[in-house]
Amino acid sequence: MGDRLLRSYLFEAATLLLHRTKKWSALKAWETKLAKRIGMKKAKVAIARKIAVILHCIWIDGTSFEWGQAKSG
Repeated sequence: MGDRLLRSYLFEAATLLLHRTKKWSALKAWETKLAKRIGMKKAKVAIARKIAVILHCIWIDGTSFEWGQAKSG
């Protein structure tokens, strides 16, 4: 549901997060584990939805996204 162009942009952002981003984040770690468990395409759809929720929260609260720290050890 919703705007087709926005959905395609979110899916593209999920794809880039999985394949192009080198920087560690909890979001990327979650997506990687999910892709191994349920498959790449479903994981991209799930992360696209999660990105949409994060963006909506940022829009409402005015907060910023925190990449987080890589787990040591």
